[in-house]
Amino acid sequence: MSLDTGTEDLIIRVEDGVATLTMNRPDRRNAMSGPMMAGFRRVLPELARDPEVGCLVVTGAGRAFCAGGDVKGMAARGGGGGGGPAASMEARIESLRGDMRATSGVIHEMGKPVIASIPGAAAGAGLSLALACDLRIAGESAIFTTAFARVGFSGDYGGSYYLTHLVGTAKARELYFLADRLDAKEAERLGIVNRVVSDAALEEETRALARRLAAGPRIAYRYMKENLNRALREDAAACLDAEAVGMTRTGMTEDHREAAKAFVEKREPVFKGR
Repeated sequence: MSLDTGTEDLIIRVEDGVATLTMNRPDRRNAMSGPMMAGFRRVLPELARDPEVGCLVVTGAGRAFCAGGDVKGMAARGGGGGGGPAASMEARIESLRGDMRATSGVIHEMGKPVIASIPGAAAGAGLSLALACDLRIAGESAIFTTAFARVGFSGDYGGSYYLTHLVGTAKARELYFLADRLDAKEAERLGIVNRVVSDAALEEETRALARRLAAGPRIAYRYMKENLNRALREDAAACLDAEAVGMTRTGMTEDHREAAKAFVEKREPVFKGR
């Protein structure tokens, strides 16, 4: 099933419970555009609510994931920030804040697993978008860089938050200040990506992982993600309380009863998301 994002810069496909969003500007290494970000804002809330979608994949067309902001376009406009060249400082801030919360913020908070499938460069805001996802699988030729320091920016789309929690504050500061490039294996060693596969196998490996998640216990996944996100910002007592709520509620689901029965019968459970 194909859905409309409103732009060719972002293509969506839904199959077997998996929604795949492909950033589609391969000639610009899938650099972000206004229409692309509008497409994300348009479909992400729908995908978060859609009961037919159990897993989301974010990827890029061609040989890149996303090169981040369109620096050439920014230079032509006379600087970064949203709202147009004549917009006030506050309007530009509000425009960018809205874009970030509606993209990487929604990806991070939605109650479904999200995979970044990375075929090539993930740079700047493109890296931030990948870091907002729950899991990252990379082709062996992928490269990673914060990139912001190279163009005189401080960073956006949540990269400073996500990277700090993935690799620790000292390494995150090094990667931001120096903006060095990391190959896929180094990114895996640091914990930035979960696994590295051959470039040729990336699409199939991603599809297999996404289908496995889409076939899993969707209600349990939602509570798991809430718990894991809460662990980034709250204390142990709050996490314990939330886990008690989640365990009790998931214990009353049809999925749990099916899984318990399957365990006794020594077979794989068939989850239905209820």
